[in-house]
Amino acid sequence: MDNNEELVVIREYDSITRAETAKSLLESEGIFATIRNEYMSAIYPVGTMPAQIVVREEDAEWAAALLRSMDGEDAAK
Repeated sequence: MDNNEELVVIREYDSITRAETAKSLLESEGIFATIRNEYMSAIYPVGTMPAQIVVREEDAEWAAALLRSMDGEDAAK
């Protein structure tokens, strides 16, 4: 990853397990992804500091669509 690339938050999860699953899905599709607040979300009460999925700005739209599909949000459409 280039240090000049902009990173954006595309999703927040209260569960670090869900965040790790999301990150793995994105990486399996060739999308660089990382988790912000990975350890803090495990320490603080649920919802206080959610784990944030962060990707390159150029991958954000595709990554968000993949996560919507994973979370079943596209099923109603």
